[in-house]
Amino acid sequence: MSVTRTFDRFSRRDLVRIAAASFGGICCSPWLPRLAKAAGGKRPPKACILLWMSGGPSQMETLSPKPGHGNGGPTRAISTAVPGIEVSENLPGLAKQMKDVAIIRSMKTREGDHGRATQLMLTGYRPMGGMTDYPVFGSMVSHRLKMDDHPLPGFVSIAPFQRGNLGAGFLGPDHSPLLVSGASNDPNTRANLTIENMDIAGGDTSVLAERQALLSMMRQGAPSTSTSAVKHASVYDQAMRMIESRGEGAFELDEEKPELRDAYGRNRFGQGCLLARRLVERGVPFVEVTLDQTAGATWDSHLDNFNVVRSMCEVLDPAWSTLIDDLRQRKMLDSTMVVWMGEFGRTPRINPNSGRDHFPDAWSVALAGGAIAGGQSYGKTSKDGMEVIDNPVHANDLFATMLQGLGIDSWDSNMNGDRPIPLVDEGGTPVEELLG
Repeated sequence: MSVTRTFDRFSRRDLVRIAAASFGGICCSPWLPRLAKAAGGKRPPKACILLWMSGGPSQMETLSPKPGHGNGGPTRAISTAVPGIEVSENLPGLAKQMKDVAIIRSMKTREGDHGRATQLMLTGYRPMGGMTDYPVFGSMVSHRLKMDDHPLPGFVSIAPFQRGNLGAGFLGPDHSPLLVSGASNDPNTRANLTIENMDIAGGDTSVLAERQALLSMMRQGAPSTSTSAVKHASVYDQAMRMIESRGEGAFELDEEKPELRDAYGRNRFGQGCLLARRLVERGVPFVEVTLDQTAGATWDSHLDNFNVVRSMCEVLDPAWSTLIDDLRQRKMLDSTMVVWMGEFGRTPRINPNSGRDHFPDAWSVALAGGAIAGGQSYGKTSKDGMEVIDNPVHANDLFATMLQGLGIDSWDSNMNGDRPIPLVDEGGTPVEELLG
């Protein structure tokens, strides 16, 4: 394959991003180069796709409706494929997939601030001043399930939210997420997704050769034992291999049938879920897809909750339900766990602005695939939704359950230097009823 033909598969903008990033040292994710090509061999035995609902979705208008009670508002409940289990009318597609889904309706956590709650629900540890820089769940999974000789990253984050300092923590940059943006909702753009942090003002692909030559000169002057020089060389070389191999087509969503792309939804989240499936097929053990806003609506529904949640679910439901069905049809669901959650729920009581506020006391999460026993609802809240009255599940219990669902021993530890750090915070226990 000629370099010219390979470059034709990329836009000029793409080439500038890739070439300039390594030269300028702005490639923040160490995994960019590892999209060079998909490795042969077997896929990891387990993988996880996290559908992250940044902002905190209302459980009442999604997984735990309260029809007939004043706190339930106008949203109706509908039957699902499992007799006796109902979900909100906003999720008709998911309702059909309920035999593979386990709903946890008894989440009970202690953080009601977006930042602190996000850290809790992505690391399993409450934020504590001066304490360990804990890795997020995706980095934990990458650390345990990524094959050493696999060129693809162990953790990809699609349409990522503002992560702050949340990342691989003490596990190090090898397990940081590759950030893939969704800068446009235009269904005609290539995959609607691009690599983050690849822009250079006024760049042009004609400078690619000059940059390579200059970099070669710089390498000759760098100490061979310099850690930063070695890492930089690896990033650049593998990034170039990505161009030459076209990333083995992972981002070429136009290879999929138009009908399937339509089913997922021609938007960032829908196409991100499709990309997640393609990445898992190619051996990526953890993919995170974020839905935080659409058409001016967000999950942070302090105002006009019922209309904004309906708008969010119009994007969520087709993508989520199609992802589960697609994984099942491809016989990948048994090895791929799909997790749906945000940082907390919303108040059962409706505020004067027809909204719902932050509420960590009693909310919902959903799991499917992997070793999860679907077709059930676990835990229960009171009739008014204000408190958990049966089988409370805390963040550390959820983490223990998810790890076990991926075949990772939740009682194990990671090493931070010479100090063992448990994968799950003290007291966390897998919910055996949720594990098949």
